[in-house]
Amino acid sequence: MRKIYGIGETVFDIIFKEVQPRAAKAGGAMLNTAVSLGRIGLPVYFISEYANDSVGNIINQFLYQNGVATEHVNRFDNGLTKLALAFLDENNDASYSFYDKYPEERLTAGLPSINGDDILLFGSIYAITDQIRNRFTRFVRSASENGGLIIYDPNFRAAHSAELDILKPLIIENMKSAVVVRGSDEDFMNIFGAANADEAWEAVSIYSKCLVYTANTRGVFVRTTSFSGSFPVKQITPVSTIGAGDNFNAGMIAALYRKDIHREEIGSLGKEIWSEIIALGVEFATNVCLSYENYISEEFAAGFREAG
Repeated sequence: MRKIYGIGETVFDIIFKEVQPRAAKAGGAMLNTAVSLGRIGLPVYFISEYANDSVGNIINQFLYQNGVATEHVNRFDNGLTKLALAFLDENNDASYSFYDKYPEERLTAGLPSINGDDILLFGSIYAITDQIRNRFTRFVRSASENGGLIIYDPNFRAAHSAELDILKPLIIENMKSAVVVRGSDEDFMNIFGAANADEAWEAVSIYSKCLVYTANTRGVFVRTTSFSGSFPVKQITPVSTIGAGDNFNAGMIAALYRKDIHREEIGSLGKEIWSEIIALGVEFATNVCLSYENYISEEFAAGFREAG
């Protein structure tokens, strides 16, 4: 059976609005994606690390309850599960403060073998973290060599811009392993100084043959070697934008899975199929923005499952 894997960091998000805590949720970009995919009943496996502490237990139980397999998660004793304090501004966009205590040796759990039918999502700062870089890179490169459909979301924020000279070569190396690079306008401005989708594609196309560029209310842009198109998003008043990009990824992956689209087909997809893929990504992202949740609601997931 085809499987979906997400590899990334795990955090516990405590969300503040006007100085007051409003919610506390299991988080991390790939975790958010995995939970949404688990809620719609897809076979999703999470590869990560968190402690054998009370917060880690909450996260582990939550993943189990939402259909996310955790046999490839490293539960460590010599440390604490990472916390993220998310502060929402007047537009309900978040800025973060992080608190972590990892052991010296990380990502020590057994890693799966990705085959040509599988989908792998990776990205964010975890994918360019020095402590795990060697093993992480070998895993992703192996998945690519085995023919997996690899999706990379750099999720590179301005807070890391001072380190760009060091981190940019790692980001580029990640792009070289990816079939699809999916990122926001902010990501590509921070990494390449790209002001629009075409400038982002000019930079990315050297390394990968498919770009999905999300530009907030301006829409979604797809660029491949054979297709160029733009697609609308829904105009809403968000409650929180935490998890919007992660759940766009979830919707996109759900479409790729349900339509049984594989690595070798990505470059030949046309407007009709891309319209369906992007529309589902937008649906998932929109649902998340209407609450303090980091993942699609259980009601939305139930409706998606019923619709078949």
